[in-house]
Amino acid sequence: MKHVGNIKYADGAKHKNKRIGRGPGSGHGGTSTRGHKGAQSRRNYKTKRGFEGGQMPLQRRVPKFGFFNRFRVEYQVINVERLQELAEANVFENGNVNLDTLYKIGAVSKRTVPLKVLGNGDITAPLYIVANKFSDVAKQKIESAGGTVTIHE
Repeated sequence: MKHVGNIKYADGAKHKNKRIGRGPGSGHGGTSTRGHKGAQSRRNYKTKRGFEGGQMPLQRRVPKFGFFNRFRVEYQVINVERLQELAEANVFENGNVNLDTLYKIGAVSKRTVPLKVLGNGDITAPLYIVANKFSDVAKQKIESAGGTVTIHE
């Protein structure tokens, strides 16, 4: 049974947000939810990135050491020993080795990072290898095994 004390709004009938900055009668007080005084209570307040309220910011507290070369090129590497293992498993077609074939078989992780062949281990398989860089030892070992080295720019 409906009584005056049980009346309530239908679901979804009241959905207005409280209006901020409309005086003490709005339910948000005279400070409009901003608190008293200070920079954040003022209009047009914007914080600078890394600002810690006047405390010395972290990026200035932590000491800096060394030098960061922004032009450094990171290579993903593979050794001739690993190439020999893969050649023994007959993974390469006609002995052709390049970044795409190594990526497809899972020997290297990224296609976009340049490849460097290093000379750790021994190689006996005559492979035709295309890579971005070769160490001198790797180049010598590959060529002495009857393979060829091609530098891809």
